[in-house]
Amino acid sequence: MTSPQGDDRFDWQAAEADLTDPDGPDAEVVDLDAARARRAGTDDPDPDDLDADPGEGGPVMVDSIDAQRRPRFTLAGFRDAQRRPILPGWLRSRSEFAGNLTWATGLAGHGVLYHGLRVPKYGAKLAWRAPFGLVRVVGGYGRWLFDLEGEPVRQAVVRASVTKPEEAKTYETLSRRRDRRVRWRGLTAVLLAVLLVAGLGVLLLASTAVQVAALAVAVVVFGVLGAPADRPLLDTAVVRTDAAPLTSTEVFTALASLRIPGIDAAIRRGDNGKRWFPAPIARENGVGWRAEVELPRGVVASAVIEKREELAGALTRPLGCVWPTANADVHPGRLVLFVADKDMSRAKQKPFPLLTSGTVNLFKAQPFGTDPRGALATITLMYASMIIGALPRFGKTFALRLVLLLVALDPRSWVLAFDLKGTGDLSPLEPVCHAYRAGDDEDDIVYLVTALREVHAEMRRRTKVIRDLPRDLCPENKVTDELASNRKLGLHPIGIGIDECQRGFEHPKYGAEIEEICEDLVRRGPAVGIMLKLATQRPDAKSLPTGISANAVLRFCLKVMGQTENDMVLGTSMYRNGIRATMFSRRDKGIGYLAGEGDEPVILKTFEIDGPAAEAIVTRARKARERYGNITGHAAGVVLDTTAVRRDTILEDVAGVMAEAEPKLWSTVIVKRLAALRPDVYAGFTADQLREALKAHGLSTKQCWGEDTDTGESGNRKGFHRADILTAITKRDRDAGNGKTA
Repeated sequence: MTSPQGDDRFDWQAAEADLTDPDGPDAEVVDLDAARARRAGTDDPDPDDLDADPGEGGPVMVDSIDAQRRPRFTLAGFRDAQRRPILPGWLRSRSEFAGNLTWATGLAGHGVLYHGLRVPKYGAKLAWRAPFGLVRVVGGYGRWLFDLEGEPVRQAVVRASVTKPEEAKTYETLSRRRDRRVRWRGLTAVLLAVLLVAGLGVLLLASTAVQVAALAVAVVVFGVLGAPADRPLLDTAVVRTDAAPLTSTEVFTALASLRIPGIDAAIRRGDNGKRWFPAPIARENGVGWRAEVELPRGVVASAVIEKREELAGALTRPLGCVWPTANADVHPGRLVLFVADKDMSRAKQKPFPLLTSGTVNLFKAQPFGTDPRGALATITLMYASMIIGALPRFGKTFALRLVLLLVALDPRSWVLAFDLKGTGDLSPLEPVCHAYRAGDDEDDIVYLVTALREVHAEMRRRTKVIRDLPRDLCPENKVTDELASNRKLGLHPIGIGIDECQRGFEHPKYGAEIEEICEDLVRRGPAVGIMLKLATQRPDAKSLPTGISANAVLRFCLKVMGQTENDMVLGTSMYRNGIRATMFSRRDKGIGYLAGEGDEPVILKTFEIDGPAAEAIVTRARKARERYGNITGHAAGVVLDTTAVRRDTILEDVAGVMAEAEPKLWSTVIVKRLAALRPDVYAGFTADQLREALKAHGLSTKQCWGEDTDTGESGNRKGFHRADILTAITKRDRDAGNGKTA
């Protein structure tokens, strides 16, 4: 289309006149009142009117009710619809079906054994009650035979006839009917007597076995009929405490009582909650009820989650039975409410599947706990570092010990356990540990640093091994199950657990080095089979440095007090998204949110493995390791050499090998001279170890121009300045004189 700007023949003055002239050829004056009247149906609609009724074929306004109404039956709607499974979950899960079958079989067997043992007792009770039952039968038949049920009515009529003579006729009528009724019932009594006599005659002529059987039947029948109403014959083998079903009315009433502004406003507008439930409330796994709630617009599920205690009170259920969560896959306002029959913190948990037998393959999911529905919750430890956080005495150390037990049950792995709390909670693992220490004294921290340096060096070795492997053996440049089983490569899994890790990160002398090594292990270690598991009771920026917490994949958060601690363990914005470990109560020990294993965090209760049970598992794990030939380090009696870390004269030794004429030296040259100076201390000492040792004194490598007199090489490489070494010595001595820790 050609613009009129490019046509000199276009008359702009005439066009402007047409636009401004209300009587121009294209102008039309619209009567708004008439248009509104036609829209309301008070006038005949004009087919050309833009505001015509949609039912007459006119256009539909975008803000009209017709435009906002969703089509009920469309192909796209059915294609996007979620299909519900044909079979229930317990039939589709082999483990759950087997568990239910085992439970039902056990219940039936318990009932048979329980009542079978009490058969003599039941027989004695029946024999004692049989005469009473016979009396009841004879008495009842006699009352029926002589129509004694109507006797009170007849007596009442007699008493009434004293003041009302006309009632005498009523009495005569009742008497005639009673006589007629008794006469006919008497005939049945004669027939019954004949049958009884005949039956007794047959029994007298029958064998002893038949007589005994008939007597037994009679005793059972009359014994049951003679039982008191409040004393049943059979004892109770299983005591049931059935919970009341969860209903939509109950959920709506409970949510309305929480005083959440958005819910209150919706109710004031007349919302009765009938549209809040996109799916029926259903029974789940036979242990509770599951309700999906579409909260009113503007109300998020996290507002309900943080009022879990009030919600449990409104539902009149124990706090440990009520578990609200947010379904963020739909939207933040979709609430999933699971109400269990039994308190999760007090309900009997399934036994740990690996308690008495079995080994572990760390490349596969392993049992870690059970969710509120009683289903097994698993965890995959390979390729993932882990953070565990909680208040004291809520199961943090037990969770870490459970993780290390899983690592120990893989015969290929190394286990390194460091209990910086010092109470010995990880001591059951000592017989299988490549490195083990309990305590936070200076010697213990030195041991930790030495072990971490060893693992750090092992990580660098592994990266070179993986880099040099053929592509067909290592297609993804990471440790696989097959590579870990190849003992020649030395790529076995390594699991490191540090309880109260903040004691190491905050150490004044070695904290920076521990933090740096751990951060590197968290970043690069999982790909080469090294898994770092950290536990702390004080989740903050100091106890969990950002470089570590931001790169951990698995996160398990038990009870914490605030949003900061919650997000430090579970991840940024978890609290805002409704994943709040602050909702757990004081008795929810061992219960927490596990994030990183699936798409969404899940609530679970870890398997409770006490000290003796842990020792039994470790004993079995050590036997498996002995068969595999993997007893190393501390478990084999090897004492870790901490001399290189313990040397307090590292600054003096470096200064001693740097002459005044050599203000700068390469790190490789310094290491050679240190080995010549003190072979017993610095044999095998590397440039990386030198860098880490001097870092504790605030020194870092710099570019130094120099040469190696042994090889004649010269150039610009990393090293240290002698002036920096002397300054560090002066600072250390000054701090020591002021009472500061070096």
